[in-house]
Amino acid sequence: MKTAPGITVIVAASLTAFACVALDAPVKTGAPLTADKPFAAGGRVEIQLASGGYQVRAAADNHVRITSDRNIGDASVEVTAEGGGARVESKDTPRNFRATIEVPAQADLVIHLSAGELVIEPIAGNKDINSNAGEITVAVGNPDDYATVDATLKAGDIQADAFGGSKSGVMPHFTWSGPGKRTLRADLGAGKLVLRR
Repeated sequence: MKTAPGITVIVAASLTAFACVALDAPVKTGAPLTADKPFAAGGRVEIQLASGGYQVRAAADNHVRITSDRNIGDASVEVTAEGGGARVESKDTPRNFRATIEVPAQADLVIHLSAGELVIEPIAGNKDINSNAGEITVAVGNPDDYATVDATLKAGDIQADAFGGSKSGVMPHFTWSGPGKRTLRADLGAGKLVLRR
């Protein structure tokens, strides 16, 4: 229990950093930002996101794209794709920035979110998720498609209803093994992780 005060400081610092983003100066609005590249299903998509609110969902075509709302400030978005790999990136996002990211319905996802809210709709593939602070919701689809699930938070709640469990408090850690082939790994700072069907 000696580590609890130190972890409390880390959690407070993470939440304070996120709050500072939300209390920034007035934000410029304009035409939504967008970036788009063709990309075949079955590849690996690396997604690097500055603070904000994001939804990741299946594209109607074999493309990777990111589209923001009109609250853009000085933000920029970029998509690159080559061979079996693609990369999506947002930078310099203002407070209340929101964007939708579309990927092929079958893709492996590696996502790093600085802080904020992330919702991942059903995507068939492995998932590796990292965030400093915020709330992440993952629609996993059929739990039996997964071989391993490993989720850790520095502090907060893990609601893994899709896999029949939950954890909360300081350093909650949830693991699960199943008959499938996919893997799901999540490593979060302070916040909440929801794993739903």
